[in-house]
Amino acid sequence: MPTAQDILAKKRKNVAIIGEEATVMEAAKIMSDQHIGSLVVGRAESVVGIFTERDVLNRVVAKHLDPMKTIIKDVMTTPVACCQPTTKLAECRSVMTEKRIRHLPVVEDNRLVGMISSGDILAMEHGDQQRTIEYMYEYLYEGTR
Repeated sequence: MPTAQDILAKKRKNVAIIGEEATVMEAAKIMSDQHIGSLVVGRAESVVGIFTERDVLNRVVAKHLDPMKTIIKDVMTTPVACCQPTTKLAECRSVMTEKRIRHLPVVEDNRLVGMISSGDILAMEHGDQQRTIEYMYEYLYEGTR
C-alpha cells in the first residue's frame, strides 16, 4: 500500500512556507509566482497553519479585507490536518475528503518534511491503475499469441 513518502520521493523537496506576520498580498504573490494553491504557515520548523486559495476567497475577498493590510495569522486555517511519511495514501485521501481539503502537510518529529495534494494522490492511483491494466492485458492477450 503506497504511503505519503512514496509521493514525496517523486516531488520537489522544498515546500513553500510563509510567516504568520506576512500579508495576504505577499502570500498571494508567492502562490501566483510558484503556481501553487497553498502555503504552510510556519514558526521555526513547526507548522502553525496553512493558507490556501480558498482562504483568500472566503476569508479575505468575501469579507472585503485589504490584502495589503491583512496578516496571515488572522485568516489562515488552523489547526492543520497533517500526516506522517508512513501514512497510507488511502488514509490521506480519506482525511482530505472528510475535511474537504486539498493539501496535506507531511510532518515527521514535529518538522515539516513535505506537502502532498489530492492531485498527487490521484496521479499516483492513476499510475497504479494503468500498470494493473497493462499487466492484465499482457496476461490475457499476449500469452495467447
